[in-house]
Amino acid sequence: MSTLNKDELSELLPHAGAMRLIDSVESWDGTTICCRARSHHDPANPLRHHGRLESVAGLEYAAQAMGVHVGLLAGEPSIGAPIGFVGGLRDVVFGTDRLDDCRGDLMIDATRLFADDRSFLYRFTISSEGRLMVSGRASIFLQQASV
Repeated sequence: MSTLNKDELSELLPHAGAMRLIDSVESWDGTTICCRARSHHDPANPLRHHGRLESVAGLEYAAQAMGVHVGLLAGEPSIGAPIGFVGGLRDVVFGTDRLDDCRGDLMIDATRLFADDRSFLYRFTISSEGRLMVSGRASIFLQQASV
């Protein structure tokens, strides 16, 4: 399906400003999404701690990619739409200590393994220049937004 830029992503993520980590959706379909991010290079990245962006921050990149996918599958966003929350992580593997050391863009790939009305299970990988940075599985649960 069509690609999306950072401005278009604002309708699919509750995050604003620098906390919107994903720059674009490169491709997506009914079960997969591929996103690109450059925000790991930004010294003002809100997930940096003591000037470093630890690899554990990759879990937020993956969660945002999965959230965008859930939103795309739901169709047109609406006020009061459910918000997704990470319910659990499994089989997480870190291939590096830091993400800010990656010279290339981060590529975030997620594949939906299971879905029902209120929950989803995804497998995800984050890579840069062909090197695996973070991988694992995550469960996402929807909760009605408070208006």
